[in-house]
Amino acid sequence: MSAYDEVEIEDMEWSEELGAYTYPCPCGDLFQITLADLRLGEEIARCPSCSLFLTVVYNEEDFAGAKEPPQKAAPQPVAVA
Repeated sequence: MSAYDEVEIEDMEWSEELGAYTYPCPCGDLFQITLADLRLGEEIARCPSCSLFLTVVYNEEDFAGAKEPPQKAAPQPVAVA
């Protein structure tokens, strides 16, 4: 069985509610992969509503021992005089 798609972790959204990275599935639900899965080297995000799954591309070193997902760089405020 082959993956529906291959997605970079940066293209996924972190869901605090689910405790997982998510990506829209064509069925209307969300592919999900947890931080614990990523720490273990898992690269398959599954949709809980259908049989589709996708391959998540990420650097394992970014998640080894992480207790929280790596933060995306926040925009820096600009001082206006």
